[in-house]
Amino acid sequence: MEELTRLNKYIAECGVCSRREADKLIEEGKVFVNGKKATMGVKVSKGDSVVVNGRELAKDDKVVLAYYKPIGITCTEKDKFADRTLKDAFDYPIRVTYAGRLDRETEGLLLMTNDGDLINRLMKGSGDHEKEYYVRVTTKLADDFKQKMEAGVFLSELNRKTKPCKVEIIGPYTFKIIITQGLNRQIRRMCKELGYRVEALQRTRVANIELGKLHPGTYRRLSKEELAELYHIIGR
Repeated sequence: MEELTRLNKYIAECGVCSRREADKLIEEGKVFVNGKKATMGVKVSKGDSVVVNGRELAKDDKVVLAYYKPIGITCTEKDKFADRTLKDAFDYPIRVTYAGRLDRETEGLLLMTNDGDLINRLMKGSGDHEKEYYVRVTTKLADDFKQKMEAGVFLSELNRKTKPCKVEIIGPYTFKIIITQGLNRQIRRMCKELGYRVEALQRTRVANIELGKLHPGTYRRLSKEELAELYHIIGR
């Protein structure tokens, strides 16, 4: 027997809006199922035609975008204390959200998607998915900096030690780092523990997806090849 899904959940999983917003659209008569105006509580299957605001939905149409988040953008949809949120800065025809946030002063690659499973798998700490960053600090790097960072750094503010990572020294004040964790402000905290202040921080890669030639504020849809490799990496 074919599995049925509540209409508001189906609409949300298609990336159109939240369940609550879907309920509002249904109440306003903007949702049709198999050509008939939908009612609250109705359930649908994959074979049903669901039209919202004149557009037919395809539940299996997963959207994954590579977005260059500029400095000064807060990764949240609503924050009364934020000067500019992701919702203000990023505009796309369907509802997508971020998979792995960046803090306000960090720029670079942010994956935006309507695939909830992808978000959960990428944000799982046990997944060991690589994230690569370019970092510039205000003080010249010591000879033992690379060794100390790669071994893991105890973060006193979080009372835990980071996992081993990979570091490549680029210049006297700059380096690349590959981490597999997503602790709050992790790289900034690691540097702080070793006596350095981060001046610039840019994420350049998540798993197999690279920032490439994107400019701040721009995005691109992932290719089928990139998406297939990404899903393979996360175990899908």
